Amino acid sequence: MTETAAPHPARSTGGDPLGHAVWRLRSRGCWEDAAALLDALAGSEPPAALLRAELLVERCMFTGDGWGRAEEALRAAESLSLTDEERGAAACERGYLAYAATLLRVRDRADEARAALGRAAALLAPDSPGRALLDFRRGLMAQHMAGNAQAAEAAYRRAHNAALSRGDALLGSYTWRHLAALALENGDVPEARHGFAESLRLREEAGFLVGIAPALVALAEVQPEPEATRLRAEATRLFRLLGEVPRWLSAQLTPPPSPTA
Repeated sequence: MTETAAPHPARSTGGDPLGHAVWRLRSRGCWEDAAALLDALAGSEPPAALLRAELLVERCMFTGDGWGRAEEALRAAESLSLTDEERGAAACERGYLAYAATLLRVRDRADEARAALGRAAALLAPDSPGRALLDFRRGLMAQHMAGNAQAAEAAYRRAHNAALSRGDALLGSYTWRHLAALALENGDVPEARHGFAESLRLREEAGFLVGIAPALVALAEVQPEPEATRLRAEATRLFRLLGEVPRWLSAQLTPPPSPTA
């Protein structure tokens, strides 16, 4: 299963106590609790409303649940008086939610995802901080909805360069991971190993605990034994500790059946 990027911790924390509390909960997969901390502000403050929507959309991708809550949060954010930048961010989240629903086979919303991400591209300025995340998500659409690996790689690299230049460790972890996956598909195992290792390092440094198990599993795919087994065992322990999210990782952690079974 392919992941999608979440907002960078800086967008979640903002350097304030409330923001840090939201990030701590979110990084452990407690999206509902993190969103609840924003309820009082989300009714009138667009940044809080957009962040609340982002949290609940991310929950859908990790758990495959909560679609109605995410839709409600997005509509609430969109109903506020938003700047073009904020409208672009909301459109990016709507496109991501539609992409997730399609990827997880909840409902085919690929056309909606393309349209929403197109609106985001029209609204976000070329130098907008939200451009890197938008580029990444358009790369996901190119790869997994259009089957165009070349276009996906170009979009991932734009997002990757912007994320690293801005010090966006979390988005950088996603771009490293997806570029590594493309390298692996092309048979470049050393490059894939490097990218997966960098993705894991950045997630550990950012404290994005809920995303570490998938990074461990990805790295295990390109490591020899016994290191591969050690990484999968570590991923399994963390997966169980955090309430078995992301849900889609379960199939990758299940050992193959014995030939004698």
